[in-house]
Amino acid sequence: MGLNSTPSADRVHIAFFGRRNAGKSSIMNAVTGQNIAIVSDIQGTTTDPVSKAMELLPIGPVMVIDTPGIDDEGELGKLRVKKSYQVLNKTDAAVVIIDSVIGITETDKMLLEKIKEKGIPYIIVYNKSDISGKKTDSEREISVSAATGEKIHELKEMIARIASKEENKKTIVSHLLKRNDIVVLVVPIDSSAPKGRLILPQQQTIRDILDHNCIAMVTQPEELTKTLCSLSVKPALVITDSQAFARVSKDTPGDIPLTSFSILFANYKGDLTAAVKGAKAIDSLKDWDRILISEGCTHHRQCGDIGTVKLPAMLEKYTGKKLEYNWTSGTEFSDDLQKYSLIIHCGGCMLNEREMKYRLKCAKDDGVPMTNYGTALAFMNGILQRSLSIFPELSEIINN
Repeated sequence: MGLNSTPSADRVHIAFFGRRNAGKSSIMNAVTGQNIAIVSDIQGTTTDPVSKAMELLPIGPVMVIDTPGIDDEGELGKLRVKKSYQVLNKTDAAVVIIDSVIGITETDKMLLEKIKEKGIPYIIVYNKSDISGKKTDSEREISVSAATGEKIHELKEMIARIASKEENKKTIVSHLLKRNDIVVLVVPIDSSAPKGRLILPQQQTIRDILDHNCIAMVTQPEELTKTLCSLSVKPALVITDSQAFARVSKDTPGDIPLTSFSILFANYKGDLTAAVKGAKAIDSLKDWDRILISEGCTHHRQCGDIGTVKLPAMLEKYTGKKLEYNWTSGTEFSDDLQKYSLIIHCGGCMLNEREMKYRLKCAKDDGVPMTNYGTALAFMNGILQRSLSIFPELSEIINN
């Protein structure tokens, strides 16, 4: 995916599910018009979820996902099935492939129940109609043949219908701004910064500002004071990387609103109210409480990494407690949350809204407070109220 492509987290995620040899990969290749997945008569050819970012008309930018068979066997097969079910957490539209020669099995029914539980729009596709002779054509079901191409066009139209979702009316930051407002973005360039580029939340925030006819100025923490002094007009907002919160707060005059990329993303695709309550739970931590620190992406960890080094150090300095930690990254998220006293999540820029809200719901269901990097750091630096001043609806939660 090119640098100017739609980020994967902002694409509609369309996943293809079914038993081994039902024809998931063949159907996906036929729908997309590309040989994305390996096709074979051998059961279990797809051993891991395969994702491909592409344009699929008339939907637009999508992420299509081929999954391992949900009836895989053996110890390794169980892990593959688990991976398939994990894909549901980020699926915006599910395409369930049934081998029409065999018909719907109990395994298929269990999958459909799970899809319904999660409220995911879905369609049922009976493949191999050229062999079985099955003819089904309704609002939610269709018979097709990947081998002959029969009804593939109609299937694409059905997928487009269930995958078309109402545009997220939220923006990252522009809804807080007026035309021609100046926004100063503070971006540290250190050993953890990707060489030659900005990280995704910074890129997306800048684009959101420009798209709404506002002015973005980017600087490093060391140059913030000089940058602010050079402006003839007071900026409407300063946005900082969470790691520089303390310094940026000190160098930003009190009459200029201040927040972080992480806090903005908690509001954009997560639950900022829950993040604030989660941050305040830091005050209740006891010795040897276990903390889960989770990131939505995978990256090579540098010396001084925020998740594994800086956050634990600050938590122990702030609380004065000895704490225990576990870490997850990428698509992995613990399915045993009750052992944790707190979850601290990254901003979630690499996760789509459905997966971010799934993780929040898991934490809520297990009664575990969950916050994110920016909100937790603002709280421990004593600037939570200031960093949330642009969200006056949260004032009661902050002050209680």
